[in-house]
Amino acid sequence: MTPRLQLTDITKSYPGVVANSQVALTVMPGETHAVLGENGAGKSTLMKIIYGAVKPDSGVVLFNGRPVVVRNPQEARALGISMVFQHFSLFDTITVAENVWLGLNKGPSLQEVTRSITAKASEYGLDIDPSRPVHTLSVGEMQRVEIIRALLTNPQLLILDEPTSVLTPQAVEKLFVVLKKLASEGCSILYISHKLHEIRELCNACTVLRGGKVTGVCNPGEESNASLSKMMIGTEPPLLTRHAPKVGAAVLTVNNLTLARDDQFGVDLDGIHLNVRAGEVVGIAGVSGNGQKELLYALSGEDVRAAPGAIRIDAVDASKLHPGGRRKLGLHFVPEERLGRGAVPTLGLAHNLLLTRNESIAYPRFVGGWLKLAQLEAHAAKLIQRFNVKAGGPRSAARSLSGGNLQKFIVGREIDAQPKLFIVSQPTWGVDVGAAAQIRSEILALRDAGCAVLVVSEELDELFELSDRLHVIAHGKLSPSVPIADATVTQIGEWMSGLWPTLAAAGGPHAQA
Repeated sequence: MTPRLQLTDITKSYPGVVANSQVALTVMPGETHAVLGENGAGKSTLMKIIYGAVKPDSGVVLFNGRPVVVRNPQEARALGISMVFQHFSLFDTITVAENVWLGLNKGPSLQEVTRSITAKASEYGLDIDPSRPVHTLSVGEMQRVEIIRALLTNPQLLILDEPTSVLTPQAVEKLFVVLKKLASEGCSILYISHKLHEIRELCNACTVLRGGKVTGVCNPGEESNASLSKMMIGTEPPLLTRHAPKVGAAVLTVNNLTLARDDQFGVDLDGIHLNVRAGEVVGIAGVSGNGQKELLYALSGEDVRAAPGAIRIDAVDASKLHPGGRRKLGLHFVPEERLGRGAVPTLGLAHNLLLTRNESIAYPRFVGGWLKLAQLEAHAAKLIQRFNVKAGGPRSAARSLSGGNLQKFIVGREIDAQPKLFIVSQPTWGVDVGAAAQIRSEILALRDAGCAVLVVSEELDELFELSDRLHVIAHGKLSPSVPIADATVTQIGEWMSGLWPTLAAAGGPHAQA
C-alpha cells in the first residue's frame, strides 16, 4: 500500500537551535500515528512543515506517493491536509462562522458554512454557536472551532496538536469516536499529545522525537505508560508525593459572588460561595464555557464589579482591588492564555518578569528609576534552570518558546514569588509528562509550605492528583465541595451538567468550607 505521507531527512534549523534533524516519518492510509516527545523536541515544527506553515531547510516530502513542495497552508488543504494547532489561528474580532469560512477554499457561502458548522457540531457533540465572536469564547470553545474547521475540509490527512488539552473526559470520548470513524474511512491522522493513555488507546503507530531527532518507532498499544515515558524523556517521571494537608485559616473567602455577564455571550455568576484555606489545594472542575473565565477575572482583579465584601483575601476586602493591589496581598495568578495574558509575545523572558514581579530583595529591578537589566536577566536565568525551560536564554522572546516551555516559565515565575494565595488555570496544558510532574510537585510543595492554592482545570486526572477538595462549576453556579477521598469520576461527570445535590442534602454550609 502506498503511504499517505512519507518524510525523508527533514531538517529545520533556527538561530541557536536545530528543531528537526534528518527526521523520517511514514504514515499509512487509515493509520492513527502518534508523534511523541518532550516539550521542545521538534514535534510542532515538524507538523508545521507538513502543513506548509514552515519551510524545511532540506528533505523530501511524499504525499500519496508523489513528491510535493507544500509552500503554504492553502496548498496543504488543496492536497487534503488539515491541521488543528495547539495555539489557535483564529481572528478574535469576527465570528466563529467567519473564521471557519476564511479557512476554507472558495466555494460555499457564509450561510452554507454556518449551516455546516451547526450540523458538524451536532454530529460530533462539539457544541458551538456559529454567530459568536471568537473573543467571547473560552479556550476550550476555541479548540472546538479549530476541530470543526478541520473536519469540514474532509481531509485525507488530519494533524492534531494537543487536541484534548482543554476538553472534558466526556468530550474526549466523543472526539475519539469521531477520529476512529475517520480512520476507518481511510483518513490518516497525525496525533500529538502528552497524555500517554490517550496515545495507547487511539494510535496504532508512534514515532518518538528527542532533541529534534527520531529516537524510536513503536506500536503504542504494545507499550506501557512507563515505557513510552522512558522513550520520550529518557526516564520515568517521578511519582507525585502527597502528604496529609495541614490546613490553616481561610486565605480566600468568596461570599455570594453574583455578577451579570460582561458581554452577551458570557456567563452570569450566580451566588458563588468558596473558601480556600492555607495549606490546601481546592480544585474546580467543569466543562469549558460554564463561568470559569468570569470567575477567574473576578478573583484576579481584572473584573472589579463584585459587591463590597464578596471577595476577601485574609481579612481584607479585595472586591474593588485591581491585580496590582491583590498581588500586594499575596495573590499570584496564572491565566489559561499563555500568550497575550500570561506573557507578552514579543518581549524577552527577563522583561516578562516585570509583568508580575516588580520588586525583589535578591534581584532588585530598579535603582533610581533605572531598570537593572543584569539582575533581571539573572533572575530569569535562575527560573529557566529551576524549571528546566528550553529557551535560548533570558532574552528569548516569549513567542519563540514551545507552548509547554512557556507554560513552565509562567508557572515558575508565579511560584517563585512565594505567594500566600496561588490561583492557576490549566496548570499543565500542553506540557510533557516530566514537566507536568514537576509543576504538580511544585504546586504541592507550595501547599505544604502553607500557601492556599486554587486550581481550575478541565483535566480530571490532574484535579484528582492535586486537590484536597473539589468543586464543579456549571452554568455559572458552584457546587458544594467534596473531599477528594469521597469524589469519583462518575460523580464529578454528573455534576458537570449541574446535577449536584442541594447544599442541605450535601451536608449544610460546612460542605462549602
